[in-house]
Amino acid sequence: MPVYEGTTIEAAIQHGLKLLGVTKEQVTIKILDQGKKGFLGIGKKEAQVSLELKEVEQQTTEISQTIVEEEKPANEVSPVTRTQTLESLDNEEALKQLAIYLAEITKQMDAPATVTMSHEDHLIVFQLDTEKQGLLIGKHGKMLNAIQYLAQVFIHRVAKNKLSIVVNVGNYREKRQAILQRLAERTAEKVDRTGRPIFLEPMPAFERKQIHAALSKKDYVKTHSEGEEPYRYLVVEPAKKYY
Repeated sequence: MPVYEGTTIEAAIQHGLKLLGVTKEQVTIKILDQGKKGFLGIGKKEAQVSLELKEVEQQTTEISQTIVEEEKPANEVSPVTRTQTLESLDNEEALKQLAIYLAEITKQMDAPATVTMSHEDHLIVFQLDTEKQGLLIGKHGKMLNAIQYLAQVFIHRVAKNKLSIVVNVGNYREKRQAILQRLAERTAEKVDRTGRPIFLEPMPAFERKQIHAALSKKDYVKTHSEGEEPYRYLVVEPAKKYY
């Protein structure tokens, strides 16, 4: 579990919440070290806390509530509850229902999108075409990742076969891939220089796989994932531990 530091306990908590992209209500907080102010800067020690994410099902509900509007006609079926009436569908029907599900989500976000599907390698890509890309992508891609997570949960619940889904808006994923490549390189260099592990921000499974693949040929670092979806994160550490 990553440890978050700050000049005070509250600062350490806020630092951790910012990195995870969650609120206090979504985590269990454990105080590891109260920290010390020191005297004239001597003996100063940062406060340390760990943040443990709550149950995945609870997190899914909370993410869903940030996507769909709170008010809707009484006879309208929420996209979040659609899976209750669908199960064990073949691939074609499951993907069709997912397209409908995504279209409903974007409509309720007031960013209606046309949904198209394509196959790339071992992934099935759902492209959302909308005039309000910013609403669907969100700051640092957090909204798109939330939609991505809901789409993966949906398909796992309704399809009888395991399918890997990617949701894209515009060319965000392509730009993100280039960013992840640079992040992987910088992270590996820092781990090699400091000899200490680095905990990256939570990201979808296919993005973690991209970083893992980028670093797989570097024999001085190794990677593994920790945490629970949708807040599972990648740890990059020295191949040999020096700490």
